Amino acid sequence: MNAVGGSTRPYPVEWERHLVLNSDWRIFTRPITAADEPSVLTLLSHVNKEDRRLRFFGAIKEFSHPFLVSLTQIDYAKAMAFIAFDEASQEPLGVVRMHRKDDGVSGEYAILLQSDLKGRGLGWALMQLIIEYSRSEGLKQIVGQIMRENTIMLQMCRELGFEVMADTEDHGIYDVTLNL
Repeated sequence: MNAVGGSTRPYPVEWERHLVLNSDWRIFTRPITAADEPSVLTLLSHVNKEDRRLRFFGAIKEFSHPFLVSLTQIDYAKAMAFIAFDEASQEPLGVVRMHRKDDGVSGEYAILLQSDLKGRGLGWALMQLIIEYSRSEGLKQIVGQIMRENTIMLQMCRELGFEVMADTEDHGIYDVTLNL
């Protein structure tokens, strides 16, 4: 059984992965660290305004240090975030994250890719990685919220087996759930 309480886990090197997408696109994914703040800032600069709105549910015009810290400094006992890099250029391509909920059996995920990379298989690969990680942690379910107009993400969730339902309180949002 993995610790969920107050102890911080060391960097989980066993989750580093080399992936090959579309038969020749080499990607390196690994758990995010505090040292990735500049990489996340670079990634965000390659995400258009609309995609940022869809991911963060609002307009984000400035990426402050505290905001970047919140994205890069995580406690591996309570959360995981994987950052993906192009192996050839070392360019940051995307991040997927999961935060364990207080119930200890479910986690909430989020994903963000460079805007020009949609449809190339990276989002699918990162989602599969966070699902694999969540299963290894003994979670029973992954949940998320997706804006109604984010049709690409909604379609990917359906293809991955998530249940997609309109949010009962906010009709512009879909709640997605994957039972593990």
